[in-house]
Amino acid sequence: MPQPTPPLIEVSDLRYAPQGRVIFDGLSVSLDARRIGIIGRNGSGKTTLARMLGGLIEPDQGCVRVAGIDVARDRRTVLKRIGILFQNPDHQIIFPTVDEEIGFGLRQLGHPKSAIPGMVNDVLARFDKTHWQGRIIAELSQGQRHLVCLMAVLAMGPDVLILDEPFAGLDIPTRMQLTRYLNLSDASIIHVTHDPADLGGYDTVFWLDGGAVRATGTPDQVLPVFVDAMTKLGAGDDISDLTG
Repeated sequence: MPQPTPPLIEVSDLRYAPQGRVIFDGLSVSLDARRIGIIGRNGSGKTTLARMLGGLIEPDQGCVRVAGIDVARDRRTVLKRIGILFQNPDHQIIFPTVDEEIGFGLRQLGHPKSAIPGMVNDVLARFDKTHWQGRIIAELSQGQRHLVCLMAVLAMGPDVLILDEPFAGLDIPTRMQLTRYLNLSDASIIHVTHDPADLGGYDTVFWLDGGAVRATGTPDQVLPVFVDAMTKLGAGDDISDLTG
């Protein structure tokens, strides 16, 4: 008898308090969909949760599983199956050229050195960017650097892609173009954002508020309530409290 497919996100009794600052205190949530959005205001714990889902931060207590993978304990499988795209591409980029950046992840997966140039070229062709071969990344715009990061992550063939505010600071055309490139991937997506416009076509949305579950449901169920709450908060709060 086949085993049931594990949920995409499974968080159990998550506790995390770095330097005594409590971010999560017993968070539990289980969600299964191909595209899951996590929304919340600044300071709600979104980025911390994204890094935990990617296996980059280990909780003080509790378990975090993504597609059945215990991300804190199985780093080898995380590397092969889960990719993460950060808000600032300059925090992710390591190498000076496009080719080197894309090739790094392929080397980490153990592909032969002789095969890497051809694989990199295949990735560039897939995104219609063969003219970027050998380009210096520092000469690219922020949106273009985001695309380099996306290509590098997708080159590794992840089953799950975690996006941590990937569109922050980008103009509308660049956001649209990156969304189109994201749609080239067959990976399941977990998208962390504070902007409801990013999540309109998603299957499920999870509202994180102060490190706790505020609501889960379809975008039509969750996003209007979130927008209404944020609008009321903006009308009543002093601006110094808006990122608390």
